[in-house]
Amino acid sequence: MPYHKDKQQAFQAAQQGTEQARDVYEAIVRNDPNYGHDFKRLENEVNEAMEQINNALEVASETQRPQLMQFQADLQRLMQQGDGNTLE
Repeated sequence: MPYHKDKQQAFQAAQQGTEQARDVYEAIVRNDPNYGHDFKRLENEVNEAMEQINNALEVASETQRPQLMQFQADLQRLMQQGDGNTLE
């Protein structure tokens, strides 16, 4: 039973990290003087969430794996969209 609990906890941490990164992304205001700082925060959140996803993938069940892969794809898309809006 502890193994199942570890899988669930790892999945929940990955899910929460992804949601936090989405929240940061949604809060970023384009063309704001603080955009660079806000984007750096987004990068940090995404990197942390990716680590949580990678950890979860190590112990994930077959039913969790596709959702974790979707989390990764979502985070990569957030970074690409955010990076495309930089003010340089």
